Amino acid sequence: MIYTGIALDGLDAYAGNFRPGDVEIGESKHQPPKAHLVAELVEDLCDYVNEHFESESALHLCAYVMWRLNWIHPFTDGNGRTSRAVAYYVLCARVGDRLAGDETVPEQIAADRQPYYAALEAADEQWSKGELRLTEMEDLLGRYLAKQLLSTYQNASDPAAKPASEKKFH
Repeated sequence: MIYTGIALDGLDAYAGNFRPGDVEIGESKHQPPKAHLVAELVEDLCDYVNEHFESESALHLCAYVMWRLNWIHPFTDGNGRTSRAVAYYVLCARVGDRLAGDETVPEQIAADRQPYYAALEAADEQWSKGELRLTEMEDLLGRYLAKQLLSTYQNASDPAAKPASEKKFH
């Protein structure tokens, strides 16, 4: 079952399945593609990640997945949560490890979505011009990742930091 099936189980009749019809995104200029195109577009997204897994940076792949899943908007609900979770997984997979830190990249996005929305809109604008340019999203994710990893250093330097047994692991 796709992540959204777990995240939305009991909340959405289509949880875990691609949307059966067309949708609109409130407060966004973006019009997602027609429902009959979703499966192929998701497959294309996966192909892109697989074909560029070794040649592109972890931040680029993370940014691409986060933007493209939101652009496709494959589910009736939970698209943002799913894109953040899958993109973060791709980031960790490309780095080759689970990433330490108190507040993960997806948690930072959830705490303040406006910079994330702006980065999505910037990528959409470039895409409408025929360009795949994710600079704003990559920069944003880089800042969030730096903050996440810096918290590990700060905890390691602070004698008053909570012991690992009292912290959640990501």
